[in-house]
Formats: sequence, C-alpha cells, structure tokens
Amino acid sequence: MTTTPTLQQSHGPAFTRIYAMGAARGEHAVPNDDLVGPIDSSDEWIRQRTGIVTRMRAGADVQAVDLATEAGREAIERSGVSPELIDLVIVATISNVQQTPSIAAVVADRVGANPAAAYDMNAACAGYAYAVTQADALIRTGVARYALVIGAEKLSDVVDPTDRSISFLLGDGAGAAVIGPSDTPGISRAVWGSDGSKADAVGMNHTLTEFRDGASEWPTLRQEGQTVFRWAVWEMAKVAKEALDAAGVGPGDLAAFIPHQANMRIIDEFAKQLKLPETVAIARDIETTGNTSAASIPLATHRLLEEHPELSGGLALQIGFGAGLVFGAQVVVLP
Repeated sequence: MTTTPTLQQSHGPAFTRIYAMGAARGEHAVPNDDLVGPIDSSDEWIRQRTGIVTRMRAGADVQAVDLATEAGREAIERSGVSPELIDLVIVATISNVQQTPSIAAVVADRVGANPAAAYDMNAACAGYAYAVTQADALIRTGVARYALVIGAEKLSDVVDPTDRSISFLLGDGAGAAVIGPSDTPGISRAVWGSDGSKADAVGMNHTLTEFRDGASEWPTLRQEGQTVFRWAVWEMAKVAKEALDAAGVGPGDLAAFIPHQANMRIIDEFAKQLKLPETVAIARDIETTGNTSAASIPLATHRLLEEHPELSGGLALQIGFGAGLVFGAQVVVLP
C-alpha cells in the first residue's frame, strides 16, 4: 500500500496593509446643465437628488484599461515597491470593452509587473472592497507578496443619455492601491455578501446576444432608484456597523468614512445611522467626480488623502454596494 505524500502549503505574513494610492479621472468635467435636456430635468433637481455638480468623463479614445494603467503607475511609484516585485494584479471593473483579455493582464505588462498573476473581477460598485479582501487573503496565505488592486471604469460607454434612472450619475475613472506585508494589522476582516433576489434592481437593460441579434439597442445601465436607495440606506448601514464590529473598533476610532460614491443623500444617511462624530472625515468625491462604480472608493480615498494628509495612518471604514446586489466593507489603515 502506497502512502500519499503530504502536500506542502504556503504561508505568508500575518498582516497586510495599503502602501499607497493612485488615481486617474476622465479629462472632461461634465456639468449637470450638459445632461438635463434629454432627461427633461434641471441642475437643481440633480443636485438635490444626488449631490452631483459635475462628473468626470473620458474622451472617446480612452478606455478603462488606460485609466487603470495611469492609476496603477501612480500607486506603484508612491508605494516604493519596485513594479517587478508585484506578483498579483486585480482589476475590479464592469466596463472592460472586451470579454477577454483581462484589463489586469494588460496593466500588469504596462506597469512592469510581468509575469504577475492577473485577473479582472466583477462585483460592480463593491468591486474594490472585494479586490482588497482577495489581495489581503492571498498575501497572508503566501500565494502573493505584493498586490496591485485597481477599480477602473469607463461608464460613459454604457450610458443612455435619455435614461432618468442612472445616466446623470455616472463618471469615468480609476483608483489603485498597492497592498503588501505589514508588521501590524492594516486591513480588517471583510463583511461581504450578496442578494441575487434583487438582481433586477440595477444592471444592464439588455444582453450582448440580444444586441447581436438585432433584438435590442446597445446595452446600457439602468436602475430602480427607490429600491436601490432603500436597500443602501437600511441594509448597508447594518453591514457598515458589522464591519466596525469585525475590526473591533467604534465610530469614534475612525479617522475617515469612505463609502461608495453612489449618492450624497445615501452618504449623509449613513453618517447619521453610524452616529459618526464630527472628527470623522467623510469622503464626498461624488460631487465633482460622479459615481464611478468600482473606482469610487479608491478615487475618494486618494482625494481625501490629498486634501487631508493628516489622515494618513488613521483608520477608515470603506463600504461598497451595488449591482448583484453585492456588498463589501472593511476597516483599513490609510497609507
């Protein structure tokens, strides 16, 4: 009788942290007045309902992979980690114009991280939180040592300018983080999950095969606004509280709160329900960037640190939520 050899298992560092952030936004600032005609609306209505004044959108010749590359390069440069040491690249996106190859593989090559493991993942507006969770776990198990995590979107490619449910919300951009080993905990356990029973609440209005067969127009994003708003305000506030509990901290321990930039009213309601003290900085990047789905949390983090460098080293609660419906939240130490 032969004995089956015992497989070797890899072991990594006990803790990880975010080393640095990078960002790239579409080069065109699009004010509300440029969008209100086709949706029979007004600048005042959009500001009151969403808090958005302008959103950043990229030109026709710019793709999500280009925004991801720019953000990734900045994050690597700021991190002090040589690009060839990065052995994992994860890009959270819903707007890759090709089903394959992945944005991540192309970005890994462009930033000098070849032959890093690279893949895209789709968790919509929770994508960055999901990707941070994966990078943290993969590094701690020894499968990777340094990870480049990017949320990248060019949502203007999937916008119907006549749609009143979501079109005026969306912007283009990418945010990136370099994650690696740490002597102390820098990323807490994630609280994440999904509710596919509400899959119809937000997503694409048609399939690519319907478009191919001439049965529909080009697929674009749409949402049931009130359904998503109620779910976000009531259910996601509970998830945010669970994430604080999982990290063993309270609202008063936070330096910053960085939610997905979906709607300013949702952000304000979150702050109320979490009873955040006035000392907590709240990310409000949506006002001038718009909703950039998977890119929104890292973009908001980048801006918050640029405007308030004193937050560096403090704790931030980040939470993403969106199409699926999916959600993910964790507390991180700001780089």
